[in-house]
Amino acid sequence: MPSKTAAQEASKHVVSKKGSAIETSSGTLHVQPYRPSKDSKQLLAKLTFVPRPSALESSGHDAFRGFYTLFWISVGILMIRTYVTSFDETGYPLSLSFAALFSKDALTLALSDAVLVASTGLSVPFVKLMVDGYIPYATLGVAIQHLYQGLMLGVAVKWTFDRRWEWVQSGFFTLHALVMLMKVHSYVSINGRFTQLFQKKQEQTKRLESLVNALPGGRSKAEIDARDARKLKEMESTAAMSTATTLGDDEKLKVPSGAVTPSSVHSDGTPTGTPKPIPNGIHVSTETMDGDLAALGLRNRLAQMAAAGGAQTATVTVGDSTPTSFKLDRGTSSASSATPLENTGKPQPSEGSYFPSSKTNDFPPHTVESDPSVPSERHPLIGHPDSTISTLAQSISDLDDELTSTGINGKGRVTFPENVTLWNFCDYQLIPTLVYELEYPRTDKVRISYVFEKTVAFVGTFTLLYTITEHYIIPMTPTPDQSFLRSMLDLALPFMLSYLLLFYIIFECICNGFAEISRFADRQFYEDWWNSTSWDEFARKWNKPVHSFLLRHVYASSISDYKFSKPSAAMITFLLSALLHELVMAIVTKKIR
Repeated sequence: MPSKTAAQEASKHVVSKKGSAIETSSGTLHVQPYRPSKDSKQLLAKLTFVPRPSALESSGHDAFRGFYTLFWISVGILMIRTYVTSFDETGYPLSLSFAALFSKDALTLALSDAVLVASTGLSVPFVKLMVDGYIPYATLGVAIQHLYQGLMLGVAVKWTFDRRWEWVQSGFFTLHALVMLMKVHSYVSINGRFTQLFQKKQEQTKRLESLVNALPGGRSKAEIDARDARKLKEMESTAAMSTATTLGDDEKLKVPSGAVTPSSVHSDGTPTGTPKPIPNGIHVSTETMDGDLAALGLRNRLAQMAAAGGAQTATVTVGDSTPTSFKLDRGTSSASSATPLENTGKPQPSEGSYFPSSKTNDFPPHTVESDPSVPSERHPLIGHPDSTISTLAQSISDLDDELTSTGINGKGRVTFPENVTLWNFCDYQLIPTLVYELEYPRTDKVRISYVFEKTVAFVGTFTLLYTITEHYIIPMTPTPDQSFLRSMLDLALPFMLSYLLLFYIIFECICNGFAEISRFADRQFYEDWWNSTSWDEFARKWNKPVHSFLLRHVYASSISDYKFSKPSAAMITFLLSALLHELVMAIVTKKIR
């Protein structure tokens, strides 16, 4: 039976307004919906980090997994042959001339890189000044941010030329400077927007308090009035549902064809139209249904079947959507007990997919426990008879949601500006991502054996890369009298092998190693770019950290902040990416082509 992806499994559950933790076969998905607010400047690109291994690590059950082994065996045989040939010709298995090249001025490079990384710590006091109101982010803050980023990149580029570094040192330092620049930009931008929301919340809170204090009885009386108003509204809503579902056939509430209505879910004596209790673990929020009675009935039906016990199978259809079958196991009441059996709409990936399946069990555990210290209630003045007070309370509650993480690690939620600390920034620097979030999914522990494994893999793969560069690239350096086609023929294969090995070093060894050290659970640093059929697909898949950064901070920001159209924003994103690539090549080759 084809395995379902995590996204498909999650799509069968309702995401509450505060966010939900959904158990799937490949881990726990922590989903927080987009919450539009008239006072919010919510980013268009809502990125979600979920626990998942990398594509290669989850390929243990891939039908073509043996080809990976054959690849490494082939490379190993090639290296042994190279060492033997080199020993016969020179008396040494491996020349160290290239090592002398990239180790030149190594101490200065290490100190320069340390200064570069340390300088990014200035972001923390800068954000603190914005939080305290000394620097308005929208005007002066943005100007200082871009000035600092331009200064950082300019100094890094000038330093590479002043030191007259070789292409290896120049390339490394420039690329690391760009990584630090993107990290700083995301940190300051996200916290800058949070600062604006935080200040808006403070203003609205003061206004709300002044209105409430002016009422007879003060705040306590206002909360009682709001609670009574909410109860009255709920009673009216329940009565309306009950009336609608008990009408005759000619007056029955019209719902989409094939939908399960609320009246069809109660067969145990419960009054028709009254929603049944939802078992613990199934996340249902009527706030997200927008009055869709068919959807409410469907969720209640699934909840009733899950609570009833016994393995049951149900096929449900909403509107014109594709029928979907669910199997609910005996004695379970969690969201994960509703397992989709069949979906005839689209072909699904097989168990040999490049991505995690239910058989992938070597990923570090990720657990989420409920935190009783996290309040689940909304603002107590929501629903107050005074519409101004109710609207302000609702707006403050929405701003609280956006300024608070979803609590995805079960250790309490992180609320802005509690995150603006040097420790939080250092932790963010260790995490292999270029997009800042209040909270990331974490593994339960650091596996020392895994870090050792990635370290050995790094050393071994780097040795292979060094050998190919030393024996198959440097000796084939094109000469003025050599044709372009001959140069391409000589260098195509070694360059392709070098590309694959460098990709493995960066995204599989370094990124996974730092992810393990920082306990970062989302290891999807790339997707199956080798299956790409277009340049657009390849650009999205081969480098996910940079793609996520460009999506949020260039593409989405161009649309939301500068009002560009989507095609224009896409063009701007492409041009910026191209310019940065050309900058690196110009520094490495000392030429502008």
